[in-house]
Amino acid sequence: MNLKLPYGQTNFSLDVPDSRLQGVLTSGLQDYVPAAPPAELVERALAAPIGTPPLQELARGKRKIVLLASDHTRPVPSRVLVPPMLRELRRGNPDAEITILIATGCHRGTTQAELTAKFGAEIAARERIVVHDCDTASFRNVGTLPSGGPCLLNSLVMDADLVVAEGFIEPHFFAGYSGSRKSVLPGVANRRTVLANHCSEFIASPAARTGILRGNPIHEDMVWAARTARLAFIVNAVINEQKEAIHVVAGDMEQAHEAGCAFLSDLCRVTARPADIVVTTNGGYPLDQNIYQAVKGMTAAEAAVKPGGVIIMLARSEDGHGGADFYHQLADEPDIEKTLQTFLQRGRGETVPDQWQTQIFIRVLQRASIIYVSDAPDEMVRALHMTPAHSAQEALRLAEARLGKPHPSITVIPDGVAVIVDSAE
Repeated sequence: MNLKLPYGQTNFSLDVPDSRLQGVLTSGLQDYVPAAPPAELVERALAAPIGTPPLQELARGKRKIVLLASDHTRPVPSRVLVPPMLRELRRGNPDAEITILIATGCHRGTTQAELTAKFGAEIAARERIVVHDCDTASFRNVGTLPSGGPCLLNSLVMDADLVVAEGFIEPHFFAGYSGSRKSVLPGVANRRTVLANHCSEFIASPAARTGILRGNPIHEDMVWAARTARLAFIVNAVINEQKEAIHVVAGDMEQAHEAGCAFLSDLCRVTARPADIVVTTNGGYPLDQNIYQAVKGMTAAEAAVKPGGVIIMLARSEDGHGGADFYHQLADEPDIEKTLQTFLQRGRGETVPDQWQTQIFIRVLQRASIIYVSDAPDEMVRALHMTPAHSAQEALRLAEARLGKPHPSITVIPDGVAVIVDSAE
């Protein structure tokens, strides 16, 4: 079988012998036929919100309105979501002061060029847009998270008369699903708040996994923060491989989000086909710009690879490792078990930046070795305890040599961030 695997804004080709292929795990999203074009899906969702009055009604009498929007690392179809949201808000109050606050979390700031690409030139030039900074923004302490950490949120949010959010819903490797409450935490939270939420105890929880909300301590923290921030209305999309909206939910941040998660789960939940070698990707651009983000796709392969097997991860990673702390936590200590134990001994208030990503990455490395296909420097890949390769076919040859067994079995997950892989164990 010849497979096309997303890589940046292109593809790699991989030939897999039929006799060794255990399965190709794909989301039903790629075959789903939406009920209407994206713009109409948004209009339908806005006209029939779940659990709240319409957005126009919520905006009446509200002077300061904040619209939380995703940053440059997320393929949210903002050009389709945001214009009708702005229209409805202004129908409710034409004189409202609307601020679009870019919910960067702890990511770098979104550039003007990226804002233009995200929203289009007109909105990028006309609207008041503020890029959140988790270190330097003005913050308000609004209480204590269930995790025990301080909940420090951007003052623009807490000073607003109405807070709404756009976003998208996809499987998330420790929050269960993206979307909704994540616009607040980590989106517009202080770094201290994000670190408390991402503590090693919570990351180690068996409920902090892809596709799980109930009992997920990370999700519960996020919901508390979003409710405290008075997040009143969301518009969240489910997208296909072309990053087009195929389903849209609007309304209450929990009820609408849960409806979107249920829709997504029905389409993207698959059963693992255990194999010696599992090949996966991060779905191409924009999610495969660095190694840090690629850990998400690796967790799908983690659920399918046999213990002691090999994961082949394709992620262009033109921006390199994606986080200095993440890099040094791995590159500066050859013993990953020692690093993991250091993390696990830290309390909820002692989390350091990027610790959560490193913790999950180590969990994957403990199960399987990783061959990493990317544009990142080979020495960087090796420093992160992986083997570099520069094509899918080269990686497959390296994996076969590493296993040293005849005809190792292969499972392919063309987009590791688009599926929820239920373990067959």
